[in-house]
Amino acid sequence: MAAAAAAALRAWFWNERFWLPHNVTWADLAGEAGPGLRYPRAGHVLSAFPLALGIFAVRLLFERFIAKPCAINLGIQDSGPHRAQPNAILEKVFTSITKYPDGKRLEGLSKQLDWDVRKVQRWFRHRRNQDKPTTLTKFCESMWRFTFYLSIFFYGIRFLWTAPWFWDTRQCWYNYPFEPLTSRLYYYYISELAFYWSLMFSQFTDIKRKDFLIMFVHHLATIGLITFSYMNNMVRVGTLVLCLHDASDFLLEAAKLANYAKYQRLCDAFFMLFGVVFIVTRLGIYPFWILNTTLFESWELIGPYPSWWLFNGLLVTLQILHIIWSYLIVRTAYKALMRGKIGAGRFHPLHVSKDDRSDVESSSEEEDVTSNSTKGVFSTSSNGSNRINGHVASGQWTEEE
Repeated sequence: MAAAAAAALRAWFWNERFWLPHNVTWADLAGEAGPGLRYPRAGHVLSAFPLALGIFAVRLLFERFIAKPCAINLGIQDSGPHRAQPNAILEKVFTSITKYPDGKRLEGLSKQLDWDVRKVQRWFRHRRNQDKPTTLTKFCESMWRFTFYLSIFFYGIRFLWTAPWFWDTRQCWYNYPFEPLTSRLYYYYISELAFYWSLMFSQFTDIKRKDFLIMFVHHLATIGLITFSYMNNMVRVGTLVLCLHDASDFLLEAAKLANYAKYQRLCDAFFMLFGVVFIVTRLGIYPFWILNTTLFESWELIGPYPSWWLFNGLLVTLQILHIIWSYLIVRTAYKALMRGKIGAGRFHPLHVSKDDRSDVESSSEEEDVTSNSTKGVFSTSSNGSNRINGHVASGQWTEEE
């Protein structure tokens, strides 16, 4: 009974009429594509799991033996924010009732302790911050992301430079789905997939932020899209999407690194460059290059079928998100320009407005008395991106990260 149900479920999931164009079956893709070549198979994606664990292990070694010494040489100390002075009454409120007391509660605690309201508020701010990661920890995390994003971007460019579909996107669809999987294409695709799996693993050990669930769902969606495009052999156009999204991610991480190291002019420059590259790639190249081939050229050459509609639906949804994130980035830069901070070496693109994702609160919170003001407001984001990733694609950056 259970075996029959499993077989029925398997047949339903792998329905050829959903996954493949008309008159194509899984059996057609089971053989060799040529001497030493074959087509993508669902089982290939399983190799991403051990590779993801390997990437995670490399990251731990990288942060300890490369990123940390670099941070120390830049004068970044492994010291946390100011600690709150011990106080049993406030600690009980903090752990049992609320970490963000409103004005009424602050006034009550002020009278009970015979403290100024600002002093009570300052205590809560210090108490919230003292358990949060140090700048050194954040620098190491960003340096790892920067290194990977930069490396995978240049690998992708080098690989695609010799790929015929990079210069003529119609090559993504000629003879589809009977397009052989080369070893270089396989390594590129599986490396990207493994990296996102490693982000899923590391999210439970990385700096905890308030958008944990959002990022978890984002990484899951990214993994799903990469896996989906691999299994129905849309890997050629998939490589274009991946490389295009990688183009801006490392610039954001570079801005964060410069910010942590207090090279503010460099931080300003990287952020502005990130904004320009993000908008050009996501609002210019993506719709007129990627969507043009997935929607129109593929329609002409292979015609629509169920998984074609799903794939394009996801890519169009991604374009809508690109528009929203680009607006947020422009708004952040505009606010900084209006404050006259660009050009003076004092523009803080990662601080222009407070963000719920921020893991260290600004000292300006001393002026706030209500819960809403201490929590801050949603602001621009990225990291992957970005991308079919990252934080950019999550719509969740800014910081005091």
